[in-house]
Amino acid sequence: MHSGWKGKRNAHKVPQVTKNNNFLQSLGHALNGLWLVVKDERNMRFHIIASILVIAIGFYFKIGRSDWLWICVAITSVITAEFLNTIVEAIVDLVMGNQYHELAKTAKDVAAASTLIAAAFAVVIGLLIFAPYIHYFIELHL
Repeated sequence: MHSGWKGKRNAHKVPQVTKNNNFLQSLGHALNGLWLVVKDERNMRFHIIASILVIAIGFYFKIGRSDWLWICVAITSVITAEFLNTIVEAIVDLVMGNQYHELAKTAKDVAAASTLIAAAFAVVIGLLIFAPYIHYFIELHL
């Protein structure tokens, strides 16, 4: 499932095994993690594209502040769930290598299910917010 996590990154660098020295070092690691997930995870790229599309639609329909809050909650929940799913998959792959274990499968499946639940939540939020706007738009143009 995770071809990008097989030890290829930072092969030329001495790995850091101590605590970060300052905020900028911590920020650099966080941004590196963000880049790795965007680069290696197809589903994260899909979620980002979908989020950009939803944000553009929100601007087009000039949705209100509370609607923006719900859109932000929905987007954040999906992206956070995808990060957690990636974390679980990477740890399971690290521990299990090429071996199969039913508990490893369970961990990966449950992590993937959390992303599915978050995405379903986001779809419901999107429908609740945008359905009236889309209905009005269709009536106006038909």
